[in-house]
Amino acid sequence: MVDYLVVGLGLAGISFCEQLQKNNKTFKVISDDSQTSSIVAGGLYNPVILKRFTLAWNAKEQLELAKPFYIELEKKLKTKLDYKVSVHRKFASIEEQNLWFEAADKNALQPFLSTKILKNTNVAVDAPFGFGEVLNTGRIDTHALVKKYAEYLDGYELLQKEVFNFDDLKCTAAGINYKTIEAKRIIFATGYGLKNNPYFNYLPLNGTKGELLTINAPELKEENVIKSSVFTIPMGNDRYRVGATYKWKDKTNTPTVEAKEELLEKLDTFLKCKYKVIDHKAGIRPTVADRRPLLGRHPEFVNMYVLNGFGSRGVMIAPYASAQLFKYIENDTALPTEIDILRFTKKHYNSSI
Repeated sequence: MVDYLVVGLGLAGISFCEQLQKNNKTFKVISDDSQTSSIVAGGLYNPVILKRFTLAWNAKEQLELAKPFYIELEKKLKTKLDYKVSVHRKFASIEEQNLWFEAADKNALQPFLSTKILKNTNVAVDAPFGFGEVLNTGRIDTHALVKKYAEYLDGYELLQKEVFNFDDLKCTAAGINYKTIEAKRIIFATGYGLKNNPYFNYLPLNGTKGELLTINAPELKEENVIKSSVFTIPMGNDRYRVGATYKWKDKTNTPTVEAKEELLEKLDTFLKCKYKVIDHKAGIRPTVADRRPLLGRHPEFVNMYVLNGFGSRGVMIAPYASAQLFKYIENDTALPTEIDILRFTKKHYNSSI
């Protein structure tokens, strides 16, 4: 018998596996690669909501955990994952500059917003009002992380690549049985796949489709992330990721012409050089109506847990949320009420298993 069976190997699954290894717990992982949001994500860690110049939820604590988390992963996987890159918010007017200064004067935002207006020196970018610089930002190569972590687990025979079949899951007083695996506990970290989970599909996971383009723009020569109506994220070798869209009705991982046109129309409002689209990807972000993660124990099956709902900030949230869930399970430490699934359970849950 192992201590844990983890289902899903995106940012949530990887971060929880790291908690298990750090605490000498035995585990197995099942993943089928059906959920692509971690792979196609822009991978930015940015503590500021740049539409409104406000601090993201719990951003300071999340960053403090995330930075050493990814450093350790780089060492373990012998792979470059964390790229330190500045985020420059393009100003549309003098009024926006003034709003930036007002925000930067607030105690919570002072560590993250530079009070110096950066003049635009890139002839390929239209930014007459300059930029505000967000501090303590960067990009995680989530595609490399997921790929290398799967290879790492595979090397120790800890990963089974298959579609999880709920008919084969049996819950007992001692734990759970799944085919040949016996485990004390099971963690579902399946992103939007939670909608197909009969044990947790009562939770209000909405799912928001996001699409990203990759362009080749040899004349752009930009080393910083630019945030205007879209992000442009430098990826090296004259490639830039452009995103992202937010669509609530389409729940497929299929890229659409409409999203591509939307992104290019917004990109053309400030990019003044030639470029070529070389890739187009889509994924469903696991989003929740109250914009908080979903963590906790199943209301009926006490050896069953969920780790989900990271939305578009999974790179920052994953290490924090995984540490919270591990302490909840192993140390009986209460979860913060705003992320505990108990906030939905009484109202929504009806046992049908």
